[in-house]
Amino acid sequence: MDKNKQQTVGPGLYLVSTPIGNMEDITLRALNILKKSDIILCEDTRRSGKLLSYFQIKSKLLPYHKFNEKKVGSKVIDSIKKDKIVSLISDAGTPAVSDPGMILVNKCIDENLDVHPIPGSSAVTSAFSVSGFSDQYLFYGFLTKEKNKLESVLKNLSNLDYSIIFFIPASKINFYISKLKKYFFGRKIVIAKEMTKIHEEFIRGNIESMENLTEPLKGELTVVLSEIIKKNNIKKEIHESVKIEIKKMLKKYTHKDVVEFVSKKENLPKKMIYNYCLKLKK
Repeated sequence: MDKNKQQTVGPGLYLVSTPIGNMEDITLRALNILKKSDIILCEDTRRSGKLLSYFQIKSKLLPYHKFNEKKVGSKVIDSIKKDKIVSLISDAGTPAVSDPGMILVNKCIDENLDVHPIPGSSAVTSAFSVSGFSDQYLFYGFLTKEKNKLESVLKNLSNLDYSIIFFIPASKINFYISKLKKYFFGRKIVIAKEMTKIHEEFIRGNIESMENLTEPLKGELTVVLSEIIKKNNIKKEIHESVKIEIKKMLKKYTHKDVVEFVSKKENLPKKMIYNYCLKLKK
């Protein structure tokens, strides 16, 4: 790209996506922004320090997490007003997506300060892209731990005919699988772990037959549920009340008319009804 056509890096807040595992997934633009940043906000300075050290970036790291985001946010706003370039990164992936950042973004919007997305790695799109499910999807994020609230949330979501994506702590995956079985019976599931890393794995199956994961897991898992799988619930036998109805109908209508009518009404195979009509005739 012509350097003259590159976006000017001016004062403002930059939401910089970082690798979810593989360091090579960082973008050239992300590296450029981070190198030019006066302040880099991060969840964990030790973890982010390793990332910056890997790419030989020497910028000022400032802790920014759910416990201090309101307090730090005011200082950040003042810095941007003083023409500073501030980047926000999460431990992995895209900032403000189920991670701290939304409060700061809204503060910048209220103060009419520039906010720029620097796209890149995302656990949401990475897991969904290999799911094979309907491309109409909803991202929910982390599920609540409160039992009653969880039951209510899953019940409401179960009625939506979309693929649904969750973030789930690896240590709690079996608990949540049991709940998903209750409300999403009949759907397919993909559990993505260690994405982009050496031990990357995608566990696939039907929710109702998904067994508990036995190996010790760390970190967070991305779970993708399929859209509602529509099955043709054709009955396998003719109920006695329907048989009585068929006998009565055959006295007034042709076999063909009876087969057509009963098949649609009772969701029964036409061949089954036809064979029963022949049996009555004999």
